[in-house]
Amino acid sequence: MKHRKRLSLLLALILALSLFSGHALAADGETEAPLTRGEFLTALYEMSGDAAPGESQTAFADVPPDGTFAPAIRWAMDRGIVNGYGNGRFGPDDPVTLEQMAVMLYRSALALDQAPRGDWLFPLGFLDADEISPWADKAVQWAVMNRILSGTGQRLMPKAAVTEEQLAPILEGWTDFLVPEGESRGTVILYTSDVHCGIDKGFGYAGLQEVRDALIAQGYAVLLVDDGDSIQGEPVGTMTKGEAILGLMNRLGYSAAIPGNHEFDYGMEQFLSLAGTAEFDYISCNFNCRGELVFRPYVIRELGGKRIAFVGVTTPQTIITSTPGFFQDETGEFIYGFLQDETGEGVYSAVQSAADEARAEGADHVILMGHLGNSLQSAPWNYADVISHTRGIDAVLDGHSHDADQVVMKNAEGVPTPRSACGTKLANIGWCFIAPDGKVSTGLYTWSDSVPAPEKLGIDNEMAQAVAEATEALDRKLGETVAVSTVELTIYDPAATDAGGKPIRMVRRAETNLGDLCADAYLDQAGADIAIAVGGSIRVSLAAGDITLGDVLSVHPFGNALCVVEVTGQQILDALEWGARAVPGESGAFLQVAGLTYEIHSYLPSPCLSDENGMFLRVEGERRVKNVLVAGEPIDLSGTYTLAGLDYTLKENGDGFTVFDGVPVLQDGIKLDHQVLIDYMAGTLGGVIGEAYADPCGQGRITIVDSPAEP
Repeated sequence: MKHRKRLSLLLALILALSLFSGHALAADGETEAPLTRGEFLTALYEMSGDAAPGESQTAFADVPPDGTFAPAIRWAMDRGIVNGYGNGRFGPDDPVTLEQMAVMLYRSALALDQAPRGDWLFPLGFLDADEISPWADKAVQWAVMNRILSGTGQRLMPKAAVTEEQLAPILEGWTDFLVPEGESRGTVILYTSDVHCGIDKGFGYAGLQEVRDALIAQGYAVLLVDDGDSIQGEPVGTMTKGEAILGLMNRLGYSAAIPGNHEFDYGMEQFLSLAGTAEFDYISCNFNCRGELVFRPYVIRELGGKRIAFVGVTTPQTIITSTPGFFQDETGEFIYGFLQDETGEGVYSAVQSAADEARAEGADHVILMGHLGNSLQSAPWNYADVISHTRGIDAVLDGHSHDADQVVMKNAEGVPTPRSACGTKLANIGWCFIAPDGKVSTGLYTWSDSVPAPEKLGIDNEMAQAVAEATEALDRKLGETVAVSTVELTIYDPAATDAGGKPIRMVRRAETNLGDLCADAYLDQAGADIAIAVGGSIRVSLAAGDITLGDVLSVHPFGNALCVVEVTGQQILDALEWGARAVPGESGAFLQVAGLTYEIHSYLPSPCLSDENGMFLRVEGERRVKNVLVAGEPIDLSGTYTLAGLDYTLKENGDGFTVFDGVPVLQDGIKLDHQVLIDYMAGTLGGVIGEAYADPCGQGRITIVDSPAEP
């Protein structure tokens, strides 16, 4: 490891290491031997500043009384930091493992009265957490909670020898942890985002309570906030229109939240009613009605000796990614908005004004809570756009795109600004630490285990009981089997994964077998010529085996209704073009189809133009959608067809589909989306989904052409 300039306390470590002949520093700053137990303990002793070596005899046969390590080991024994292997040996020349190091640091903290005592739990979600020795479990929990250990990816490797590359940041975390007696330990802001009703997934709300309570026991000032999309996504939200989730958030003690695009999925009236029952503040600097802000743009909280401002901002894409009709009055005029414009200046100005006002009001720190995301399709309102056009924001806690990226980028003044995102379904809990000296850092506590924390750890706390109460009655009904599938029905690429090893979602950019099934169900149940299903409405995959009511509600959680309209071939062509505009990127507007086939020539730029609200305006230029066939025949642009789909798409401009404005509605509100799937699977298919849907890439209805034909 090339030793860089470190904090002055870390210099003691490097000096201590250089004293050992077997651990001499090479000319280029590289150390030549693994770190040993004796070396680490001596470094810890040197860093302590405690000159007294201790009066205990080492009592270890392998530690000579006058040996190099004896003073440090006597010091550590007197303070209860070490007791050896229990067989008369200490093993001073053995490599020190990560869990051994954690134990020595934890016991040091206990000796200094800087570690929590009593009953507390910090859930560890590493895939190899079961490999932690029982005697080290509490110490490792403590070290991860205090950001001293972070692991490597999804693993901690507790029994691995500590490398020199790991050592300096570990001890830097240790020295950052130590505070003088009576002084503040600092503030931890815990944030969640895109929970999507996953109250018992990942950490679960019960695990989140344990994380919060453990941090409070450690002496931190702790605050809990949410970045939106909490109340929609699973049956417990759908069947209570968000009320069950809002009630749980109240019990958990959230301090502030922002609306995500899916907070509006039950209608504007319902969301505003829910917001009125919240025991925390909803904030947004850009959500407005006829130009007047609906919520306060920011709130200031005083804790940990600091005044911390939270500014909220929600993506203007909300208008088209929720239901556009919810933002309109009875005449169809948009009265709710998010300061959307083509340049992004409306949003940037609102964020900047809120940050400046909070500073003027005495805020020591400004934290931006965003539901912005990282997608290029979200420009000019993604997190990078906002950070690069604003100043004076200490950190951005973001959501919307379900990523868990930890990024530092320069703001409008060139100041590095961290942006942290925490994924979805409580797979991570985000943290923002404000140290007593004002330094701000961000990161994640991660749950990588496939078994959720409440189940894995047997957590039985207030939130575990509250979640059980909210879900128990629903679970019995949702567990009823409605069909059986012999194949997996997917929204993902069958083989490709992203850099983190996670499957790549394809239903919003290409055909999948579950997309085919949904479109087929619409076609069958409506008796139309053609059916379309937007990829954004198809939320999860279905595993082979029994399909329950709960599974179907997870696929279609929105409660939209099937309808049939009369359209021209030209309108269908324009709709396909609008849905294909982001390919090979994602768009919730991407159309899965039944009754027709089409090609997307993705090498051509999209010819679609949108208005200031992101709605379809017109097509200008060469179309990328070609060779559209209806029942095997070329589409008749001047002819008329009956088209089945959800009211969200056909009647309410969902995902910006204005192409259907004013069309005759032939059948309205036939049945809700999940019931359409149930009736098709249980009735038309006889309760069994078979080989017709075996190919995860579908039945060849949509062809992506990524390069022009050779001349």
